[in-house]
Amino acid sequence: MSTFEEYAAAVRELSARVRGGEREIAAEIERRHRLHAGAEQLGQRLAGQEQRLDRLGQAIAVSPPVPAGPAPADAACTDVDAAAVLDAARALVDEADRRTGYAEALAQRPALLPTWSPAARAVAVYVTCAAVGVLLMLVLVVASGVGRASGFTLGAWVCAGLPVLTFVAGWLILGRWGRPALAAVDPPRFVPLGFVVCVALVPIAYCASLLLVRVLR
Repeated sequence: MSTFEEYAAAVRELSARVRGGEREIAAEIERRHRLHAGAEQLGQRLAGQEQRLDRLGQAIAVSPPVPAGPAPADAACTDVDAAAVLDAARALVDEADRRTGYAEALAQRPALLPTWSPAARAVAVYVTCAAVGVLLMLVLVVASGVGRASGFTLGAWVCAGLPVLTFVAGWLILGRWGRPALAAVDPPRFVPLGFVVCVALVPIAYCASLLLVRVLR
């Protein structure tokens, strides 16, 4: 083979190697771009998760944990496949998203009877408070019967005191435990309904107790 032919062959081989090197460099640049874009996307998702967790923490009055400092650099980490690390981090972020969404769903429901409708919850609370008022009324009836309370005191509590107290108690309970942690506005407390239940139930129970006493006599 002549010197020119050897030179031409060497040039072709060098050109092929240069093209191969250019392709490898381009592929590496593209890979780094993808990794960088993936890391930026994860960073944005983590920032969004931090905001959601901060909002949840404020809703339940829990301070967010202090973030740990960066881990010390390790020379062995340069041997780790960056794409595999990014995939693992993405899987962790996906799981964190799922758990955060579940926590937000729970925070959007009240602590008191969370699966009940607002109207059913209000009825249950007002009826329960009125039932407690009825028990107190029975105690007053017994006290009046043994001379511990006057008829005027009994009438005042039955007609006004206990109905108002039971209504206010139900209203406060609904405002405290019937409000979701992430609620933007207070849920309805069904004031007319509660007032009717509490004002009606105690006097009706008192009249029923008088009727029962008459019947037993």
